[in-house]
Amino acid sequence: MLEIQKVSKTFARGTVNERVGLDNVSLRLEAGEFAAVIGSNGAGKSTLFNAICGSWLPDSGRILLGGEDMTFQPEYVRAHKIGRVFQDPMRGTAPGMTIEENMALAYSRAYSSPLSLALGRKKHDLFRDALARYGMGLEDRMKTKVGLLSGGQRQVVTLLMCTLVTPKLLLLDEHTAALDPATAERIMEITKQIVAENKITTLMITHNIRSALSTGTRTLMMDAGRIILDLAGKRREEMTVPELMRLYSEQKKEEFANDRMLLND
Repeated sequence: MLEIQKVSKTFARGTVNERVGLDNVSLRLEAGEFAAVIGSNGAGKSTLFNAICGSWLPDSGRILLGGEDMTFQPEYVRAHKIGRVFQDPMRGTAPGMTIEENMALAYSRAYSSPLSLALGRKKHDLFRDALARYGMGLEDRMKTKVGLLSGGQRQVVTLLMCTLVTPKLLLLDEHTAALDPATAERIMEITKQIVAENKITTLMITHNIRSALSTGTRTLMMDAGRIILDLAGKRREEMTVPELMRLYSEQKKEEFANDRMLLND
């Protein structure tokens, strides 16, 4: 379970560049819940993820994961409990290392033991079986350097690195946005499968409005560092894209106009 309690963050406070990143944000995700987060550029989506990961400390508020207060924990400590997949397929892996070496590195980080870096037969088979499940031929390329893979293949490796040992929380930071439509759809299918099978509590940033309404169990809309809409259950099931845009306009008293989101829809 993730619980964010009245978290606020202002950058460059007291200067001409002062900017509110998060404005008294509160959010509770139950164990296994999968929420999609949408909003225009600068709405606070990635800022929220950075707060959860510990990239910076909040000005006020608390962040708890599984009942444990993480508010002031350093980023490297949280990395043992939180998996994060970025938009850029080049992030999250070591391009000069092989698929097998990258997966061993992620496995060792989860167990906090340098001994787990050793690549024995049992571990080799574990990685191979995990890769083989998703039909991209990666199980036959385990000695290939990750930097030589396509963007979609690399995102699959990153997803598996984040979930080989089930994290308490998975953050998907527009992880299909840099891929072509067919590959993005395949990666989303794999994502849903991994999350569902392992019952992983998940937050996913997306600019695809339809995906935000159909993926997972909940849709959150952010604007100006706040969560302005929170949809779940029957209300979410019956929600259409035009209706969601109308709700946004009512909240903001202005039309929803974000080209990137409209194009992705």
